[in-house]
Amino acid sequence: MNHPGRSPEVKAVAVATVDEMRERIRRKSKLKGRQADDQSLDEVRALLGARPQAGHRRDLLIEHLHTLNDAYRCLHDRHLVALAKEMNIPMAEVYEVATFYHHFEVVRGDGQAPGLTVRVCDGLACELAGAQDLLARLPALLGNQDVRVIAAPCIGRCEQAPAVAVHQQAVPFATLEVVVAAVGQAPASASVAQATVPFAAADFAEHSVTGTGAVDAMPGYTGYALYRANGGYALAAAVVNGEEDAERIIKAMEDSGLRGLGGAGFPAGRKWRIVREQPAPRLMAVNIDEGEPGTFKDRTYLERDPHRFLEGLLIAAQVVGVEACYIYLRDEYHDCRAILQAELDKLRADPPCELPLIELRRGAGAYICGEESAMIESIEGKRGEPRMRPPYIAQVGLFGRPTLEHNFETLYWVRDIVEKGPQWFSGFGRNGRKGLRSFSVSGRVKHPGVKLAPAGITVRELIDEYCGGMAEGHDFYAYLPGGASGGILPASLGDIPLDFDTLQPYGCFIGSAAVMVLGHQDRARDAALNMMKFFEHESCGQCTPCRVGTAKAAKLMQAERWDGDTLEDLNLVMTDASICGLGQAAPNPVRSIQKYFPHEIGATA
Repeated sequence: MNHPGRSPEVKAVAVATVDEMRERIRRKSKLKGRQADDQSLDEVRALLGARPQAGHRRDLLIEHLHTLNDAYRCLHDRHLVALAKEMNIPMAEVYEVATFYHHFEVVRGDGQAPGLTVRVCDGLACELAGAQDLLARLPALLGNQDVRVIAAPCIGRCEQAPAVAVHQQAVPFATLEVVVAAVGQAPASASVAQATVPFAAADFAEHSVTGTGAVDAMPGYTGYALYRANGGYALAAAVVNGEEDAERIIKAMEDSGLRGLGGAGFPAGRKWRIVREQPAPRLMAVNIDEGEPGTFKDRTYLERDPHRFLEGLLIAAQVVGVEACYIYLRDEYHDCRAILQAELDKLRADPPCELPLIELRRGAGAYICGEESAMIESIEGKRGEPRMRPPYIAQVGLFGRPTLEHNFETLYWVRDIVEKGPQWFSGFGRNGRKGLRSFSVSGRVKHPGVKLAPAGITVRELIDEYCGGMAEGHDFYAYLPGGASGGILPASLGDIPLDFDTLQPYGCFIGSAAVMVLGHQDRARDAALNMMKFFEHESCGQCTPCRVGTAKAAKLMQAERWDGDTLEDLNLVMTDASICGLGQAAPNPVRSIQKYFPHEIGATA
């Protein structure tokens, strides 16, 4: 019985015998989930090399995935398990990153990837040049070989349309015969051009940089020794050694009017001041992802004159107080990567001045990584998903540090602007605009290519003065002034000055200055559908308005008569609720068709 003031007696109940408890402990001590096998671990370690004393860096996950993908032409799931163990990170993180990027293919079990992949670009310029015919006929021609033929979004060779990539080899002006021959050679890696040709883009001001004759897939370029012999890196060394005043450099950038040339157009000098005022350590991230359809200017300059860009990077790093620079280069530019890596090695071997840490990072086939915060996520070894803002990356960017983010071409012009004076750059221009613009021109023109023309030039002037006019058999019908995102305008509006802020009243923008020209035999609605399918394919999937909206819009746009009200509902949701510029700009081509080409979609003006 219970007595007052005493606790009730508790009778002990055995929950398990001693042997049962031992069995439970034994089961719990056994690791859950799939474990790495010794063979896979050995194969991964052989490729990655010895583990650093502090362990493998988490931010190098994508680089390690590339190493495996290059060796096996796929990612075997057993290697992903081994990589997770070797890097001491969860398997779920490795898998979610590996499955995010288009150029990684995860193969389960004993499955095997094709021996060779042929990627046929189906971007607008290549589609106009016959890409769909290549896609239809190549599988049969290559059917007896271990080859896979797939469509690929714009690979940045629009002036060489149709363009194909055979593994890592670019095939410009592709024909069935040329592609079959390239497959027969089965190159294992990218080729490297000869570093023998002096090149300075400033010499081409108000002229065509490319598109005036035969196009070489890999032209010669200005190597380190030749660049130094022509005064290269003298300015960078003077800045680093304190012989040039940093404030004077920033003032020159501001007075030149140079704006970000990746698409956003933020004033470069102002950006330097903002980041310079942030607490150290500060970092730099350089965007050479150049995935906007129709854009190939960065590749054009990089494969001809890599050190002018690198000198601009060194000047910016010193002026802003940057400790480490990360260059993010799109994976499709295999040839450029080989050049840039080789020239970086030469720069490090014989530096003209003290260098910051410079790392070259490799994209993996994701257009979204052209968005600055998505690129930073990718550099950190994660899925390339845009961040919510604020905070802005100038304050909290790469690895949580203030980050100066620039497009390749913005840095490319730094040396010329400082040496020649800001008035040299701002002295060009038409129609009240100032500066130079590198227009990537493709489509139905006689001579597509990069045209270094004055800001404010009209598309009609660009076609006539720089492109030799329209291609034979084509009359000017329409144009895309700013790549996939910049909208579509009719030829009747071909006299609008092309520059930042001049196209917004027409529902368009210049972006990266990728001008795609349509002829009278083309339909603007087909171009808009091509763009929407691209956005659907490249949406990162993080936010519903973009992920679902682009897919729904692409389906609706295939109808002969468009459902304008439903499309506009989608346009509003994507514009107002998408996290980043991809979803926000995706409606631009749709609205352009509804406004300027109603006759093509069964509507009235």
